[in-house]
Amino acid sequence: MKKILLAAVALASIAAAAPALAADLGGSPSYYQKGPMYPSPIYNWTGFYIGGHVGGAFSSDNNFSGLSTGNNSNGRFMGGVQAGYDYQFSPNFVAGVEGQYSWLSGNVGAVFPGGLAYTNNQRGLGSITGRVGYTWGPGLLYAKGGYAFSDNNETVTLGGVPVAFATNGDHSNGWTVGVGVEYMFAPNWSAKAEYQYYNFGSATFIAPAGLVPAGSFTTDDHTVTAGVNYRFNWGPPVAARY
Repeated sequence: MKKILLAAVALASIAAAAPALAADLGGSPSYYQKGPMYPSPIYNWTGFYIGGHVGGAFSSDNNFSGLSTGNNSNGRFMGGVQAGYDYQFSPNFVAGVEGQYSWLSGNVGAVFPGGLAYTNNQRGLGSITGRVGYTWGPGLLYAKGGYAFSDNNETVTLGGVPVAFATNGDHSNGWTVGVGVEYMFAPNWSAKAEYQYYNFGSATFIAPAGLVPAGSFTTDDHTVTAGVNYRFNWGPPVAARY
């Protein structure tokens, strides 16, 4: 009888202590709680990059008081290199600076009445531009503009013999604007397509006398290129905001 009584007292003590123990241990949840939600990082456009491009250049085909300047509008092959730095200052906006140089094939020019011929063996186009863009993850739509340089090699000939000449304008230094789209297809690689317009102003011949009545001419180029950039991505990813 005493054993039964002692066992009953022990069970009662355990029953009384159970709620307190349960409170200390915490109740079993009826479902699993999800971990904390963190904003997902988006593609990182911040950092230096280098790359190359190929495409075509198309020059004005109506200069010298309406005289056709040959097959300039048919296009010339171009290829070159670019390097720059971008900074992604918010999840959707990028600003940067870029230097670019493109080598050109062929030449532009015109043949005038009387046999005088003007040729510009335009060897290359260079630019230093700022650019701003809107990004959505791996894509970047941008506009650019700034200083431009034309590597001109000009000649005037008569019957194939060089003739001295002079102009009253500097058509080697000018300006450029452009637009493009870039896509980051790997963590450090992006591909781009771009249109760029170069303008180096107008000039008029002041010698030889046979070219003075020809009027002014403009040195400008429209270019369309495709390229690839390698991006060093030195900056941290920009977190998307919700």
